[in-house]
Amino acid sequence: MKQFLEFVIRHLAEFPDEVILSEIPNGNATVFRLRMRQSDVGRIIGRNGSTIQAIRALLSSAAARHNQRATLEIVE
Repeated sequence: MKQFLEFVIRHLAEFPDEVILSEIPNGNATVFRLRMRQSDVGRIIGRNGSTIQAIRALLSSAAARHNQRATLEIVE
């Protein structure tokens, strides 16, 4: 799941080398924390949050295939 998230986010970001994705396992759930340049945050969130909602939906469905839960947080 982490490789998938990195792939998608790095292709959306203007500065992909500054994207830092950390994975925090918590039993049945996993929290992914995303750090990036402030100018890229808007690109990842998208208009009215549509891009981040789509990324989170894909992440949730991928995690559900493995009987897990996953969330994505953007840390500023």
